[in-house]
Amino acid sequence: MVASPFVLPRGIRTRIGLIVPRYRQTAVARNRLKRRLRELCRTRLLPVGIAADLVIRVRAEAYQASFAMLAADMDRVLVRLVSWRATAREPSAELDGSTGPTPE
Repeated sequence: MVASPFVLPRGIRTRIGLIVPRYRQTAVARNRLKRRLRELCRTRLLPVGIAADLVIRVRAEAYQASFAMLAADMDRVLVRLVSWRATAREPSAELDGSTGPTPE
């Protein structure tokens, strides 16, 4: 799984998109994988409340992964998102024009 580092300002909800290619798998296998990933997103990513747009693109190996292995990958994504959020800078005051010399 791959997580995007584009973290949005506070107050915006977490939005998650799943890309699950066929990879020569049946529709049943693809839907099972999507259900597992949705459940992991619902129970692990959404409760944290990180304001981010997250797109998860599945690799072919995910079809053979157990639920525990998918959960471990989701935990790695969560750690990455939290670290990106911690290092993301808030919009600086210089950009909004609120600081600087005042006209006299």
